[in-house]
Amino acid sequence: MKILLAVDGSSYTKKMLAYLAAHDLYSTKNEYTAFTAQMVLPTPARVALGKELVNKFYEDEGQRVMAPVTKFLARHGITAKCIWKNGHAGELISKLADAEKFDLVVMGSHGHGALVNLVVGSVATQVLAACKVPVLIVR
Repeated sequence: MKILLAVDGSSYTKKMLAYLAAHDLYSTKNEYTAFTAQMVLPTPARVALGKELVNKFYEDEGQRVMAPVTKFLARHGITAKCIWKNGHAGELISKLADAEKFDLVVMGSHGHGALVNLVVGSVATQVLAACKVPVLIVR
């Protein structure tokens, strides 16, 4: 089974990973990919900083998010492929899940509630709406 773990470095990611461990959902038979999406820096900031510094920032941020995830997974005998991209998280997660033919997307939810979701939206809601792959949301 190909499983996409959508992570953001928050406590909700930690809860999602712990949930998977507590429910014996880790298996060396499965193929895991950890994915995080980073917001694109505003154009004036990218121009002022320059391409090299911006790329280093994105690389550092991706590694900052992935380091504890890969460490946690390794403790459970799992090696995951790590991917990070820049853009809107919900869109990138659902596109990756469909394009790479994942069997399952697993992600944590911040659980802001209906009012906040109405105003600012929710990554989990966006993934559920756009993804053709089953999604497990851990709250």
